Amino acid sequence: MANIKELNPGYSPQAAYGARLRKMREERGWIQDHFASVVGCSGRHVSAIETGRKPATLLFSRKADAAFGLTGTPDSFEREGRAVELRLFQVSLIPGLMQTPDYARALNISYVERGSVTAEQAEERIALVLERQATLMRPRPPLVFAVVDESCLLQEVGGPEVMKAQLERLEELAALPNWFLHVAPFSLGERRAFHLPVNLLTLADRSVVAYAESEAQGHVERETSLVVPMLTAYHQLQGESLSQAASVDMISRIRRGAL
Repeated sequence: MANIKELNPGYSPQAAYGARLRKMREERGWIQDHFASVVGCSGRHVSAIETGRKPATLLFSRKADAAFGLTGTPDSFEREGRAVELRLFQVSLIPGLMQTPDYARALNISYVERGSVTAEQAEERIALVLERQATLMRPRPPLVFAVVDESCLLQEVGGPEVMKAQLERLEELAALPNWFLHVAPFSLGERRAFHLPVNLLTLADRSVVAYAESEAQGHVERETSLVVPMLTAYHQLQGESLSQAASVDMISRIRRGAL
């Protein structure tokens, strides 16, 4: 019997994409190799996308839409795979797209030690973080707006050297033309718009998909009436947060041990 890996669509938007792809394929009774022959790739490649180990390209999404009869519909995979803007908010921990490999490894080792995941699952999570980061290094990368709570900067992960390198990484990202980094200081208090991590993806057609997560699970939301208030709240949070210059200054001072 085939070893079918369980999927967690709440782990990330990429994981939700893969879980949905598998669901639609299995509803039609197609094995991975058959679907792969339809879209022009290997069964191994389909498996990697379904399990979230590889991101789907725009061409793959278009071919999947043609195979499923979703071309031009609101449910098309092309719309999901064409984020042109990312808006991130995180508390306590640096967002995955901004983590150094050492930070990601230290974090996942702690999960293994607590018995939350296996060593194999930890390695898969680390690889997924790095692969998701690699998708941003394309010729025309998306704009990335990141608001990190002050707690992300002060909670030490992996020891002083790992944390120093992680803070340096944030400064490097803030210097890139497509990145906009803001710190939500503790002084915001009750004015902080979110208290859980939030991801908002603006697609090429300007529609927005929201992904929010709790300790137990994540949820992808496409309904406009529910997403627009989250986008408004994000803009309010960004406006209340420190400017990029002030944010980078805070990060630099923490890195140097000035706070």
